Amino acid sequence: MNIKKYLTLMRAGIIEALQFRLSFIIMVIGNMAYLILIYYLWKAIYSSSGTDVVNGMTFTDTLIYLVLATALFNFMEMYTVWEVGRNIQSGKIVLDLLKPMPYRRFLFWSYSGSFVVQFFLTFLPTFIVVAVVTHGAVPLGINLLFFALSVIMAVSINYSIDFIVGTICLYTESIWGINIMKQVIVLLLSGATIPLAFFPDALRSIMYYLPFQAVYNAPLTVLLNGDPQPEELMNIMGTQLLWCIAMMVISKLFWRKSIKQVTVNGG
Repeated sequence: MNIKKYLTLMRAGIIEALQFRLSFIIMVIGNMAYLILIYYLWKAIYSSSGTDVVNGMTFTDTLIYLVLATALFNFMEMYTVWEVGRNIQSGKIVLDLLKPMPYRRFLFWSYSGSFVVQFFLTFLPTFIVVAVVTHGAVPLGINLLFFALSVIMAVSINYSIDFIVGTICLYTESIWGINIMKQVIVLLLSGATIPLAFFPDALRSIMYYLPFQAVYNAPLTVLLNGDPQPEELMNIMGTQLLWCIAMMVISKLFWRKSIKQVTVNGG
């Protein structure tokens, strides 16, 4: 595999991401407003509960989890669905299919530059601030290595989900409503909006068998566990690996079947 061509796409993605500074500023302002909202919302929830610990999590635990989940979302979001939808609607998809690289791989590496930019501009600063402000509440040890591996698998799973949803545009030729529904489902069932610890036991058990929790809940669980036990790590990351492979295969097969639906207006 010629890694040079993938690094070239990544470099182009970094340059492109750095051109839109205003959108980054707007995103930061929006995230600050969201974090202020969840701070007061969960403060009110804990105040009304009459206890410092709810479902095994303190207010500080919950806030750290949700702040890092927001940072992780900003880092991992690729907007793949919108790109696939626009390419299909404009007909550009035909030109992309002629490139000497599988479309799924080309799209991933084209957006990979945004990972680098978002990591240094959003996730890393947020992580450092949380670690400093909480005075060591975020463990810094071997868990960081497992967290990095977990994030890599989470990125792959998240990309496969996006690619599947984007492929649906070949049938609908419209992606807005489907993508909004996808975002709501993923953010809710992954634990990014509400920690899975707050869900009823039966529902939480079902969620652990779905791919969504492997996107945000799994990496955050690994990160916030300062003394990870081998059995627990194998369970969390083993499940992630299975979903990583399964979603990759499903997305490829669905794309291979659906690409026959390509039509270009006027062509």
